[in-house]
Amino acid sequence: MKRRTLLQATAAGGLATAAPAVAQPARTATLRFVPQANLTALDPIWTSAIVTQMHAYHVYDTLFAVNGQQRPMPQMAEGHTVSDDGRVWRIRLRDGLRFHDGEPVRSVDCITSLERWSKRDAFGQILAAVVDRWVAADDRTIEIRLKRPFPQLLEALAKPDANVPVIMPARLARTDASVQVSEMVGSGPYRFLADEFVSGSRVAYAKNEAYVPRQEASDWASGGKVAHFPRIDWHILPDPATAAAALQSGEVDWLEQPLSDLIPTLQRNRQIALEILNPVGIMSLMRLNHLQAPFNDVRTRQAVALAVDQSEYMRSTLGDDTSVWRECRSLFPCGTPLGIEDLSPLNAAPRNLDRARAALQASGYKGEKVVIINPTDFPLIGPHGQITADRLRRIGMNVELVETDWGTVVQRRVRREPVEQGGWSIFHTFGSSLAYLNPGVSSLVKGPGANGWFGWYESARAQELVQSWLDEVDPARQQSLANELNRLAQDDVATIPLGQFVVRTAYRRRITGLAKGSMPYPWGVRPA
Repeated sequence: MKRRTLLQATAAGGLATAAPAVAQPARTATLRFVPQANLTALDPIWTSAIVTQMHAYHVYDTLFAVNGQQRPMPQMAEGHTVSDDGRVWRIRLRDGLRFHDGEPVRSVDCITSLERWSKRDAFGQILAAVVDRWVAADDRTIEIRLKRPFPQLLEALAKPDANVPVIMPARLARTDASVQVSEMVGSGPYRFLADEFVSGSRVAYAKNEAYVPRQEASDWASGGKVAHFPRIDWHILPDPATAAAALQSGEVDWLEQPLSDLIPTLQRNRQIALEILNPVGIMSLMRLNHLQAPFNDVRTRQAVALAVDQSEYMRSTLGDDTSVWRECRSLFPCGTPLGIEDLSPLNAAPRNLDRARAALQASGYKGEKVVIINPTDFPLIGPHGQITADRLRRIGMNVELVETDWGTVVQRRVRREPVEQGGWSIFHTFGSSLAYLNPGVSSLVKGPGANGWFGWYESARAQELVQSWLDEVDPARQQSLANELNRLAQDDVATIPLGQFVVRTAYRRRITGLAKGSMPYPWGVRPA
């Protein structure tokens, strides 16, 4: 493939040159990290971008958090009680919690934060629909009064991936959910150093000396979040080859997502270790804009789905090593109980361009422009936009590929206007499989329309199925409801899955203690 050949040539050339100098405080005092993408949006409620959620885990904490068995555990919470009728939940905060500005964490901060989160997050919206009142019973007691029982309330509050229900001061949480907050003030293990933040270059954090970790060992997003480094610097480097060279020379300590082509080179360096931190894997996705033509017509969306060859997408970013990727046409992750493929007739053979071309011709497509917004600085996403543009042109679509940085994609995908007014038609992304594990957490299968995730899929039936799944207690019936929802979302092309994969992270052996989880966590990492 030409795209991959070019990528290999660029990578090889980059390693032959010296990495740019990275300003280095005392090496034992600073963890130097290279994230998957530039951090442009700082508010983890406003955006679901993974890099922003990673940032959030430095700055903020949550009431509950999942462990390695995906069970919700108390985090900021000391404990909770539930009334006999299941309609009143009381959550007691741990003693001594303080925000970075020195103010104590109060229950009013928590309920205001949760109210804001529930306006933006799909699981939060489902919870909010059954909440009668959020009550600050006293400074340390949160009371959630429900219209009817909601057994998965803790699962919602412990949601590990976008959007993470972080707790911030009420004065900030009162910000409209469609507007980013103006300050980064949390109660987490690190403080955001706003005066050192340079988008596209560096993000800096300092240890929160006032943070009191839980006493139990950390376990995924839960437990004792011990900050061993006084400082963490994120370095935004210009390309994957430069980042790999910086890791090899010792100018950075940790490269979150090394380019697959460069992994053999990194493996030969005895000072570098490679590890899979998220064994549940990642799902690659194509999201269509359901609000605007041509993808407000399900027939046109189906033509695009038929044009997708998942193996081409996976090979473009991960190479031929099928030990790290697989095809998966389910909208719940394959390898999990709900990850059932080929429920829709759309997935029946043959899946090829001829069938897609015929479907497009029968759809009534009138030649409307399809604008694909695509990042040039994100190696695990950028090639996918190029493949989609090529395949859609080959079936007869009028395609414009708009290539920018990832931050611009994140900013533009919130726009709902037609493409002629700055809107968009398609973007590509990926997320931890945990974020799509079931109907409760997943934004891929829900159909709330304008209140939903970017793309704004609308389906009253999907919403009914999600609610029925949440209310159901019989496992067999839950499985049946999930299968029906999965098939409906595949039929409607709510989201187009592009494959499933795992990522190896790379780090110098001078650090140790990296925590398993759905994304890189800042706690537990220490000098070796």
